[in-house]
Amino acid sequence: MDEPFPAIRVLRLNPEKDADIPLPRYMTAHAAGMDLCAAVEAPFCLEAGRIAMIPTGLAVAIPPGFEAQIRPRSGLAVKHGISLINAPGTIDADYRGELKIALINLGDALYTIRRGDRIAQMVIQRVYRARLSEVDRLDDTDRSSGGFGSTGVG
Repeated sequence: MDEPFPAIRVLRLNPEKDADIPLPRYMTAHAAGMDLCAAVEAPFCLEAGRIAMIPTGLAVAIPPGFEAQIRPRSGLAVKHGISLINAPGTIDADYRGELKIALINLGDALYTIRRGDRIAQMVIQRVYRARLSEVDRLDDTDRSSGGFGSTGVG
């Protein structure tokens, strides 16, 4: 886990069929996320207000001590209202199934997803597992139990 750049193994689940789908990749030198592409067979129309699981045709092996966070692409969100229903989604180190992207159309128009479209991004993060201890009381703070909006608006 001391490796600064974890090695992520990627498996094409149907290499003959999906050889045209790019592997996840960073689009700029300082990008935090690797773009993930749609492996849909034909153009898929995502209606306004609808949710769909979009295949990538890929499975990954994330090393122990890391996770992959699946996040929306900002351009799709701002321009078309396309986001992830569970943003960010988490891919655990022990998951080996297909990466599917849970897209939602928050816009007011139909959005068409085409084969090879960049639909999400994957960010690799370290995972810290906490040790919990049950107590009878918690320390007081200035905020205490004040929740949503308790520190003011804006």
